[in-house]
Amino acid sequence: MKTYQHIGTLVLLTLFFGSCAIIRQGEVGVKRHVGKLSSKVYMPGAVSVNPFTTKIIKLSTQTENLEVKLDLPSKEGLTISSQISILYHLKPEAARQVLETVGMGYENTLILSVFRSAAADVTSRFMAKDMHTRERATIEKEIKELMEKQLEPRGFDVEAVLLKSIQLPQGLNLAIQQKLESEQEAQRMEFVLDRERREAERKKIEAEGL
Repeated sequence: MKTYQHIGTLVLLTLFFGSCAIIRQGEVGVKRHVGKLSSKVYMPGAVSVNPFTTKIIKLSTQTENLEVKLDLPSKEGLTISSQISILYHLKPEAARQVLETVGMGYENTLILSVFRSAAADVTSRFMAKDMHTRERATIEKEIKELMEKQLEPRGFDVEAVLLKSIQLPQGLNLAIQQKLESEQEAQRMEFVLDRERREAERKKIEAEGL
C-alpha cells in the first residue's frame, strides 16, 4: 500500500513540475499553444503550462555583445578592415512580435543585416583617415542612429556601436603617421615662436619703461 502511495506521490510531483516552467532573471517567455503564440509576455518567475500542448519560449532581454569583423568602404574608395562591437537588447514587451515576425535567429537575420547596411552607408561618407581621428566617435554615433531607426520599431534597443579595431592600408597608415608627426612638429614650432614673441614683447616693454 505504501509503495502505491509513494508511486502516486511521485506521479503527482512529476505532473506538477512538468506543468510549471521557470523564467529566469534577464529573460521573458511567450507561450506557444498548439502552434499559436499567446498575446501575453511572461516576466521572470514560475508559469503554469500544459506540457502536452503548450511550450514556453524564452528570450533573453540582457545586453548582447555582437562582435563583427567587416571590410568597410571609405569615401575615397578604399577598403578598411575593422572589428566592431554592437551592444543591443531585446525589449521585453516586444518578445511576441519578434518571435512572430523574425524568429529566434534574429541576431543573424535582422541585427547583423541592418548593421552591415548601416555601417557601409556611413563609412562611405568619410575619408579613411577619419576613422583614426576624432571623427571616429561621429562615425560610431551615426551608425548607431541609423540602426535605431530600423531596429527600434522591430523591438530592439541599440545601446552602442564601438569601432574597436581599424586597420588602414599600409601606405595610407604610414602617410597618416607622417602627417600627424608633421602636425605635432608644426605645433611645437608655433609654441616656440609664440614664446619668443612674448619674450621679445616683454623686453620691449621693459626698455620703454627704462
